[in-house]
Amino acid sequence: MKFKKVLDSFNNAINGIIETVRTERNMKIHLIATLFVLVACFCFDITKYEFLILAITITMVIGAEIVNTAIEAIIDLTTNYYHPLAKVAKNAAAGAVLVMAINAVVVGYIIFWDKLSYLSYSLLNKVKHSQPYTIFIVLVIVCIATIIVKAIFGEGTPLKGGMPSGHSALAFSIATAIALITEEPTCIMLSYLMAFITAQSRVDSEVHTIMEVVVGAIFGILLTMFIFVVFRI
Repeated sequence: MKFKKVLDSFNNAINGIIETVRTERNMKIHLIATLFVLVACFCFDITKYEFLILAITITMVIGAEIVNTAIEAIIDLTTNYYHPLAKVAKNAAAGAVLVMAINAVVVGYIIFWDKLSYLSYSLLNKVKHSQPYTIFIVLVIVCIATIIVKAIFGEGTPLKGGMPSGHSALAFSIATAIALITEEPTCIMLSYLMAFITAQSRVDSEVHTIMEVVVGAIFGILLTMFIFVVFRI
């Protein structure tokens, strides 16, 4: 009987995590970021102490998001009208998640920056010797790959809706190509700003969800870098 109670406790805890992932958009973003960090741990020479710091940081962010969801649920359950204290509680809980997320970004920057710098210099040297028309080839490949992924998911049309966002993938692919070619920080920032505005417009027009736009952006960035590195364009 005691073992059954312990097992039920674990099941309830797991159901709480699943419910948070299912209902909270930010939790999905946290988990996607976690997957990329864990994959990066395999790709780079991460020491066990660095991995320990990353593990603690990831756990803090995910734990804070779960607590934030619990606080919001309790407030919604007990308050069926607007109350300024309910707003304070929700904003404070969301603020705690933001602090944890900013800390995670700082930790990731400190651990991965030197490792990514070496990779970036190697990639830039390859790109500098590429021909201008190869950028067009990269964009065509990104477009075709996006259409294939849309067909696999079976949602939307090649030019509207579905997973992932084609506009977001292409916009961030162009921004990444520009970032790899130019050394001007202003051009790089403006390129990604325009890509972000393009992605935001797809959400505002309700053509895509935020998740479809985020996946499209990541897909465009990674595929562009993959093409440059693997084919040594």
